[in-house]
Amino acid sequence: MTQVKIAAVRTHVLSASIDAPFASSQRWDHSRSQLIVEITGENGVTGWGEAYGPPAILARIIDSTFIPLLVGEDALAIEAIWARLYDSLRDHGQRGVVIQAISAIDVALWDLKGKTLGVSVATLLGGPVRKRIRAYATGLYRRAIDRTENRRLLLDEAKGYLDSGMSAMKVKIGFGRDYDVEMVESLRQLLGPDIGLMADCNHGYDLTHARDVARRLESFDLGWLEEPVVPENLSAYARLRDATSIPIAGGESHFTRHGFLDILRLDAMEIVQPDICAAGGLTESKKIADLASAFGVRCVPHVWGTGIGIAAALHLIAVLPHTATGWDKQYEPMLEYDLTPHPFRQAILRQPLAVVDGMIQVPEAPGLGIEIDVAALETFRVRSDG
Repeated sequence: MTQVKIAAVRTHVLSASIDAPFASSQRWDHSRSQLIVEITGENGVTGWGEAYGPPAILARIIDSTFIPLLVGEDALAIEAIWARLYDSLRDHGQRGVVIQAISAIDVALWDLKGKTLGVSVATLLGGPVRKRIRAYATGLYRRAIDRTENRRLLLDEAKGYLDSGMSAMKVKIGFGRDYDVEMVESLRQLLGPDIGLMADCNHGYDLTHARDVARRLESFDLGWLEEPVVPENLSAYARLRDATSIPIAGGESHFTRHGFLDILRLDAMEIVQPDICAAGGLTESKKIADLASAFGVRCVPHVWGTGIGIAAALHLIAVLPHTATGWDKQYEPMLEYDLTPHPFRQAILRQPLAVVDGMIQVPEAPGLGIEIDVAALETFRVRSDG
């Protein structure tokens, strides 16, 4: 089989309200939503992808601009399709929603290709270095306005992660310097020295305040300080990196290998975090990871979506090289495992992707190795075109 033409492309906007709103430094979340893309080849095989971004806008871009460029094309020619989609809006979409839309299509094409050829995406990407991956819990968002009540809720949440076997977790900060330091200190006291702890500001500070917070947090052995300042200001990242011993991380708001090359050339971050479902899909994220490796920078993908995005991240992480080797120095990349409220994160999968004792298995079945529950998809769907 040398060619599989694309027969149909459908977009699915999913949404669901949540009972317990939570906040980052930027906003309160009262619902979860996602764009899912379904691509079917003329061979009857279907691939699934998703995008990290505003679902309704992304669906319109795909429906109006990309579907006419996709139907009838060879689904196995992923690089050629990526370039054609990118070039079609190069003058208007080198980053942001256009790249997020391409990301969903790209992930779906990798899934379709793997299923067609009978191999996993990790195999297509070069073969897995690892088959089990350490997961860290993303949670510990602000859940109450009152600081005392919020501290109690977050400590209870962290205890739950410990009891479930998680060996690392990430807390949201960016709510005020004193609050941030107190919250991180409380968590470190609860977790002890052997549990990994990271902090994510969601670009809630300017350079001056970020520098102050970073210096005050240095004694708590943080794995990284994520998005301390706005993503546009890479020089601030570089200056902050020089001012603190905490590794500086970021990248979920950056796009394509071109955007990450700017980060790497400036030595702005010690850990880059491309979101596969936003930065350009698996095609572009593998290139980003290879660039990072060439610069000696760690790559820990950002993950914020459904089981489709989790599976895509697992396959990429499976093939990432170690950034160092030695008796005690080998670094294994981790999976960001979102544990905030999300009614359909795992519900759209026939078999959930579960973390057991802090580890998660890379799916070995063809494609992404997951099966979509179409009935569940229908339950949460807001609209579907195609």
